[in-house]
Amino acid sequence: MIEIRTVQVTRYVTPLKEGGSLPAIAEADDDFTYVVKFRGAGQGIKALVAELIGGELARVLGLKVPEIVFAQLDSSFGRTEPDEEIQDLLKASIGENLALHYLAGAITYDPSVNKVDPIMASKIVWLDALITNMDRTARNANMLIWHRELWLIDHGAALYFHHNWTGHETASKSTFPMIKDHILLAQATELEKTDATCKALISEEKLKEIINLIPDSWLQDYDPDYTPEMVKKTYFDFIWYRIQHSEIFLNTAIDARAALI
Repeated sequence: MIEIRTVQVTRYVTPLKEGGSLPAIAEADDDFTYVVKFRGAGQGIKALVAELIGGELARVLGLKVPEIVFAQLDSSFGRTEPDEEIQDLLKASIGENLALHYLAGAITYDPSVNKVDPIMASKIVWLDALITNMDRTARNANMLIWHRELWLIDHGAALYFHHNWTGHETASKSTFPMIKDHILLAQATELEKTDATCKALISEEKLKEIINLIPDSWLQDYDPDYTPEMVKKTYFDFIWYRIQHSEIFLNTAIDARAALI
């Protein structure tokens, strides 16, 4: 059973201004340090939902992702922050946010230095095509090397269908042509073999378990006609359809890789 811990943020350390949503390094009451993604950021709560779903699906596939936790901010947090933009962000983020364990000393993945096992590369490409993650390119790898192992971070740009909520049925059939820009596509030599493996690992029950991790408080304002339960069902239906019909995106990835080499 998947369990997500909840921590209380105790100290804002520093912003990560290279991130468009102004994530920050912060300390929590469990004495660990985290990269906090804020609900009040410009990308909003939907980025947190994508981060949670994408990260936990990656973990099910045996890929390394920093521990994901819910990060609570109370109303007094950030009052002494001198930067007005950051103070406004913190005020807008009171309540439940998302955070990933901070991998101190990690370095950004560099394809010219770090080679990835073909099965792992294929799993990552398959996952990103499944969840329509457009943000794992040479320009922005969103992968770190930590203790000589590859770790995946930042899935907030995935599941972009949810920014046009009424189009989820059409979006579930997307071939995801942007996979051609994936940083690991050239190394993903085992896509067909990986397809069967990944589909076996993500069972219907496991996917429901991941979707049900989403706090109802994050889903109140998606659409006036959708309850949180209906929103969760839409996420499930979107991903489960793509798993069951993975040839939709698998063939696109295989063709894109062939064009590369």
